[in-house]
Amino acid sequence: MSDIVQVHGLGKKFGDLVAVDGVTFDISEGEIFGLLGPNGAGKTTMISMLSCLISPTEGDAIIDGHSISHDAAAVKAVLGVVPQEVALYPTLSARENLAFWGRMYGLRGNTLSAAIDDALDLAGLADRAHDRVERYSGGMKRRINIAAGVLHHPRVLLMDEPTVGIDPQSRNHILETVKSLNAQGMTVLYTSHYMEEVEYLCDRIAIMDHGRVIAMGTLDDLRDVVGGMDVIEVRLAEASDAVIERVAGIEGVKRVDRVDDTVQVLTPSSGSLLGELVVTLESEGAHVTSLSVTEPDLESVFLHLTGKSLRD
Repeated sequence: MSDIVQVHGLGKKFGDLVAVDGVTFDISEGEIFGLLGPNGAGKTTMISMLSCLISPTEGDAIIDGHSISHDAAAVKAVLGVVPQEVALYPTLSARENLAFWGRMYGLRGNTLSAAIDDALDLAGLADRAHDRVERYSGGMKRRINIAAGVLHHPRVLLMDEPTVGIDPQSRNHILETVKSLNAQGMTVLYTSHYMEEVEYLCDRIAIMDHGRVIAMGTLDDLRDVVGGMDVIEVRLAEASDAVIERVAGIEGVKRVDRVDDTVQVLTPSSGSLLGELVVTLESEGAHVTSLSVTEPDLESVFLHLTGKSLRD
């Protein structure tokens, strides 16, 4: 399958700040490609360059055969963009918002009307079409935000953190919407700092940190980065710095991290380590409330590569 997006050494500086640092990747037509990273990793800057909102300091990207640096109008014609911030007029209804954006895409008459109906059905908000957007919940606003981005059936859809700050029901609706759009043939670039979302959605994933891609591949490829290791997750009544230091000193512990009162341990030998781990925690007076052993996930990969939690 051919590459519909080709990113070559793309970079962006804001004064002395390097927001994106020489990033390269390709996206195949019909793929859901994930950009995973913490806040500040450079994901939104990447989306802004690919959507031709800002110019790169270095490098280029080719989308459906058109350069973002030299043929922005042609790039915009094949793109749908769902920004992190909701881009809707609050005093207009959902239908009025979609009509406005549809006309901006060049849709008219029956074509526009049919596109609006399809978009409202996609968002699951046909029954609220005439309500002002300001009366919508946060999740409903984000669903209409997506509907506005796909009115013109773009070949490539750029989605920047589309589920931030919404309820679980709306999040699930959005994830299933992405799946549905992709099943219809739409190529999707999806950015998130929620690892479970990209694990669920994406065919391939690029992990970003400090403006760079530090790992890329399928979920299985990325798990192989910490191949043969397990993740022991121990929830404590309270996790102190002294507990973390003692756990880090246990033979066989490759990495230890604390997220609130949960201690995550990366090790190649969970079976032989569990007993000593529990004894060590008890010797520090730490009360274990739960313990589990799992295969590495993207959080574990990020922790292994950077020495910090994805949520830091």
